[in-house]
Amino acid sequence: MKIGITAHGESRQATIDSRFGRADYFVLYDQEKDIWDSVPNTQNLEAAHGAGIQAGQSLVKTGASVLITGHVGPKAFKVVKAANIALYSIGTLSGTVEEALAAFLAGKLTLLTAPDAIEIKK
Repeated sequence: MKIGITAHGESRQATIDSRFGRADYFVLYDQEKDIWDSVPNTQNLEAAHGAGIQAGQSLVKTGASVLITGHVGPKAFKVVKAANIALYSIGTLSGTVEEALAAFLAGKLTLLTAPDAIEIKK
């Protein structure tokens, strides 16, 4: 199983990012191969709109089957769920990517069944 975690940096020691669409990176852990990788999300950091959809499409391309993040808007949620990626919320957890992964593996994170971020219209 490949697990994607939103982060402020590109390593497992990076701080987790509660944003999905505008996260700096997706840090990926391949559980079967026991390897770490990262994908920059830089194209969405300054996007006027559509950041969540584009981030969702980028995540789908990684082959991740799980996403650990803070908040996901309605459009991004649809993209990620359509790809059968399970979404888990970090809730109030702060810390590193590695700590978020440990919380997930220990069953301490909440499965998101609906978007939990408010879409802001400009």
